[in-house]
Amino acid sequence: MIWLEYIGMIFILIGSLFFLFGTIGLVRMPDVYNRMQASTKTTTLGVLSFLFGIGLIELSWMIKLLIIALFVVLTAPVGASALARASYNAGVKLWEKSIIDKYKERKK
Repeated sequence: MIWLEYIGMIFILIGSLFFLFGTIGLVRMPDVYNRMQASTKTTTLGVLSFLFGIGLIELSWMIKLLIIALFVVLTAPVGASALARASYNAGVKLWEKSIIDKYKERKK
């Protein structure tokens, strides 16, 4: 049982690293759309790692944590997509070096 706790702590550490990388992405990315992608992906992976690590430490919580993980996996990309579309419709400009504008192609 003690080995599961160590493995759980490793997954929590991995989740913390994903959160750190997401924070760095928020600071370094040039525009709203790149920041949103960096933060959404890393936050989703960080939350999943955290939940799995907590589930390994406290096995009785695993079912509840899997339900939470499913909710995060289903809602995070949808929320980010809705925010990106709303930003685009509000007139937030892309970074000047962006090559592809998929929303503009769809509006034609």
